[in-house]
Amino acid sequence: MTIDRPEARNAINRQVVVGLERAIDQLEGDDDLWIGVLAASPPVFCAGADLKEVAAYGLQRLVTERGGFGGFVRRSRSKPVIAALDGDAIAGGMELALAADLIVARSGVNMALPEVKRSLLAVGGALAELPRLVGEKVALEFALTGAPIPAERLFGLGLVNRLVTSGTAVDDAVDLAETICANAPLAVRASRRTIVAGRDFDSAERWSYAETELRSLESTSDYGEGLEAFVEKRVPRWTAQ
Repeated sequence: MTIDRPEARNAINRQVVVGLERAIDQLEGDDDLWIGVLAASPPVFCAGADLKEVAAYGLQRLVTERGGFGGFVRRSRSKPVIAALDGDAIAGGMELALAADLIVARSGVNMALPEVKRSLLAVGGALAELPRLVGEKVALEFALTGAPIPAERLFGLGLVNRLVTSGTAVDDAVDLAETICANAPLAVRASRRTIVAGRDFDSAERWSYAETELRSLESTSDYGEGLEAFVEKRVPRWTAQ
């Protein structure tokens, strides 16, 4: 999935919103698709909301009922999405990346929340999610200064999963996706559900949720296939059933 408005620094307008929501519909609705990569045409990943469009029509034009801002940041999904940053992710662009499950970033890329410089707020998920992801102090640095923070530092903080020093983030994101797709898809989705749902649970509830998900997996064909492939010392043939 590629945001393709390089002439506008890949700013999010209504066309991007509609396109991204449809892309997630396709990912979720196609049984042959197990994971998505969200990328953008260089040199910028995304500069956030198209402020010209916001000024003309209001911010609501960039929000959908199912997905929230960008048609993506609050979208309920069963399949993982990896954000591939080959350019800076700014404001709403950073919030798109945060809404993905994993982030791969090229060295030299920055992330920033400059909303305070325009008397705006980062209401597309950054203010809500950053304290949990990087701690309150770093979240406050992002939100109060509006200054860019390099991917190298964010990799050290655990916000970026892979830091690419040569080649492209897209290539590394696809490699990461292929690694994930070698695993049992239903188990991948169950693992994701357990972690995402568990954000609001205490420890005992997270244990119980994981055990419930495992019991559901035990009734699937892939559960038996995984055990049989291990015994027979062969590569599993997953069917997502």
